[in-house]
Amino acid sequence: MENGKKWFWFLLDALIAVAIINVLFFVMPMLQKWGDGFYPARTLTVSAEGKTTASPDMAELTFSVVTQGQNPSVLTDNNNQKMTAVLKFVKSQGIDDKDITTTAYNLSPNYQWDKNTQRNYITGYTMTQTVQAKIRDLTKVADVIGGLAPLGVNQVSGVAFTFADPETVLAAARADAFAKALAKAKDMAASSGASLGGVVSVAENNYLPVPRTMYASDQSVLGMGGAVASAPTIQPGTQDITDTVNVVYSLR
Repeated sequence: MENGKKWFWFLLDALIAVAIINVLFFVMPMLQKWGDGFYPARTLTVSAEGKTTASPDMAELTFSVVTQGQNPSVLTDNNNQKMTAVLKFVKSQGIDDKDITTTAYNLSPNYQWDKNTQRNYITGYTMTQTVQAKIRDLTKVADVIGGLAPLGVNQVSGVAFTFADPETVLAAARADAFAKALAKAKDMAASSGASLGGVVSVAENNYLPVPRTMYASDQSVLGMGGAVASAPTIQPGTQDITDTVNVVYSLR
């Protein structure tokens, strides 16, 4: 009888020990995970702007060969020959094929209104080929622009200075923004008598400017009538890149 009681209490203790182990190693983590799914009762929202200044490392140049004539076939052939020579020159400046893109290829009729017949008549055609070239060596920008006019380019739409890998500069601004947000959140939490918990949510808004040097016509950069112009002075300068983060922290 006495032995039976001992075994009973032994088994009971063993069951209780197993139950405690299950609670500690299985149930509690599940409860913790379940509780983490709830939005914290107390939160703190902060906004901060990070900034970095960097010099662009790439230029995007857009230019066109525009030709007019009466015969569409002859006009197209003439325009193609000019653009072929232009692209050969551009590539000779160290610009890869992958960085040269034809963005427009248009052949359109020119109309003139006849007051006597009250109708439009085709007086000729205009052929336009537009190309965008990415120039990764900024020392080549002025030379490329200066060498376009003698080969038939009669429109330069603009030069945009940008970054080959914009995420690199954005990452620097983002890191600055998060550092400022964390410092601000810690200060606000301490001022309110609380301690800062983990991050609940994050929202981001960044700004990567693309300043553009625009040319209103061929005269401003290529010279009157396609005459050879000296290479312009091009300065990429620097750009301010900003990143704004809105971070929600839990409070303890």
